[in-house]
Amino acid sequence: MAEIEVIRSSLLEGVQHGFFGRRGGVSTGDVAGLNAGLGAGDDPAAVLSNRDLVISNVMPGAPLVTPYQVHSPDVAVVTEPWAFDERPQVDAAVTDQPGLLLGIVTADCAPVLLADREAGVVGAAHAGWKGAHGGVVENTVAAMEVLGAGRGRITAAIGPCIAQDSYEVDDGFRTRFASEDGRFFRKGQPGHWQFDLEGYVTSRLIAAGVARIDPLGLDTYADPTRFYSYRRATHRAEPTYGRQIAVIGLGA
Repeated sequence: MAEIEVIRSSLLEGVQHGFFGRRGGVSTGDVAGLNAGLGAGDDPAAVLSNRDLVISNVMPGAPLVTPYQVHSPDVAVVTEPWAFDERPQVDAAVTDQPGLLLGIVTADCAPVLLADREAGVVGAAHAGWKGAHGGVVENTVAAMEVLGAGRGRITAAIGPCIAQDSYEVDDGFRTRFASEDGRFFRKGQPGHWQFDLEGYVTSRLIAAGVARIDPLGLDTYADPTRFYSYRRATHRAEPTYGRQIAVIGLGA
């Protein structure tokens, strides 16, 4: 088994967190590596083993709390671990409870980890274009604020996601966005554009009052040995695709 890679942000130093790709892990076949998604057709035992490896690399012994993600703008406040089959259908989670590890799985969408160290509040958001456009980033910041976080104190890191050079969209997609968001679209082939998801999510964080942001600039699509990618798997006509995970928590 290859060594597990834990990607960390300097802005979140002092907070237990990590962005993971596919390196390491026990999954095999099309999702070989550290697949953390139970929706990939993978052996559930392998997925749970991979999640245990993630926990052991960030906050050993902590319960991992992940929502049932549906590309929504909705956020759950976590006060205690929930049963896996009782996961709320949301795309972000926040907590002020030490000892809980929040997790978000992605496969091109942007994972966003947030923390206010002074208040002792953390959050994790799954920000694909739809969730980001719908307000999941702003809603996560607002939910953290209710728990005592200050917008000006929150730091955020944007983990591995599909980069602009790899993210071709059509005119119909472009029309979903306001004219002032044109800076996130670069002209591509006729009738097509290249969309900057990471830049767009950064702008939504700034609009929400977050001043310190670390976009890691890691392209999931372009690096098949390091990351899973839904779009790459689709272009290659692969039968399934894995999911990477990003986690954050407060030490007990």
